[in-house]
Amino acid sequence: MQLGTRWAVGETPPTNLPEVVTYAVSTVEEELTATDVDTAGWRWTLTWLEGKPVVELDDGTVIRYNDLEDSATITQVVETEPSDYDEA
Repeated sequence: MQLGTRWAVGETPPTNLPEVVTYAVSTVEEELTATDVDTAGWRWTLTWLEGKPVVELDDGTVIRYNDLEDSATITQVVETEPSDYDEA
């Protein structure tokens, strides 16, 4: 059994994460910095699902690890503004 953990945006991720997941975390953080998003108080949450890390940011961004390909997939929440074409 592996226990999860939490850490603040900008802090070093846990050392037991695969390198590609750590890279994905830094990529998300760099994008937030580049777009001037205020991440004060934001934290990452690491959980283990079937022995694989799943990392979620407070804004809903999720990073999942694929051990067969040694890859990480970043899924971000997309907020859209309603338009005149949206159905009521």
